[in-house]
Amino acid sequence: MSDNQRSKSSLDPALRERLLKESQTPWRGLRRLVWFALFASAGLGLFTMAFRASAGDTVDLADFGIQGGALLLFSALLWFDRNRAGSGEG
Repeated sequence: MSDNQRSKSSLDPALRERLLKESQTPWRGLRRLVWFALFASAGLGLFTMAFRASAGDTVDLADFGIQGGALLLFSALLWFDRNRAGSGEG
């Protein structure tokens, strides 16, 4: 038992806190990277459609809706992950 207690006390408190947070939200960094990549893709698609429409090409309104919905969805997912990450601090 004393070896177990000694190993707990030798762990840096900051490192222990970081490891505990990471165990509560595994894969958070990778998940946020995926949300950001999908958000950027939806934004680029919406920009491309808007540019095509401004050039006089016909673009379906449903396509604008899909791209706009994807942009809103992935921005909300990024925002939700950000809020969850910040709620444990401070």
